[in-house]
Amino acid sequence: MKKRNFFKQFIQENKMVGSVIPSSRFLAKKMLKDASIEQAKVVVEFGPGTGIITRKILQRLAPDAHFMVFELNNDFFKELQKELIGPRVILINDTAQKLPHYLKENNLKEAQVIISSLPLANFNIRTAYDIVKTSYECLEKEGVYVQFQYTLQAKKILLKCFSNAQIKIAALNVPPAFVYNCKK
Repeated sequence: MKKRNFFKQFIQENKMVGSVIPSSRFLAKKMLKDASIEQAKVVVEFGPGTGIITRKILQRLAPDAHFMVFELNNDFFKELQKELIGPRVILINDTAQKLPHYLKENNLKEAQVIISSLPLANFNIRTAYDIVKTSYECLEKEGVYVQFQYTLQAKKILLKCFSNAQIKIAALNVPPAFVYNCKK
């Protein structure tokens, strides 16, 4: 998807699309650095947008792993459908809060890694909390939840579920982003 089309999606659906341009490879690298994608049997991604981080996950994903990708924006979803083909990928056009349903539907128990690019600051507090709580509940013990945001507002919500949220800065992303690494 071209940057102009991405910007159009931001204008039309700015509650769902959290930035005027796609995430950078620098942000993708920072988000996946400590996520242990290679060892995971179930990886979940929320809000892949144009798939910058998605493609990096696929490069690291084990051959026998399952990769659940949740994208609510219909235009992004249609673009991802063209690209994300294969037995490891489960592409879902639904909300993150429905993760338990889709895990069960696909005979999967828990995720080892959840990567979220959802703009939590754009949601009401209840919705943001529900997303984080659902993620926590669907992670196995010692599972990893990685969330990026453009502000530090999400820290309070994350700490309601996770006992620790390490924060790193992806300074080379435009705009710079905060990457939260949380462990169950």
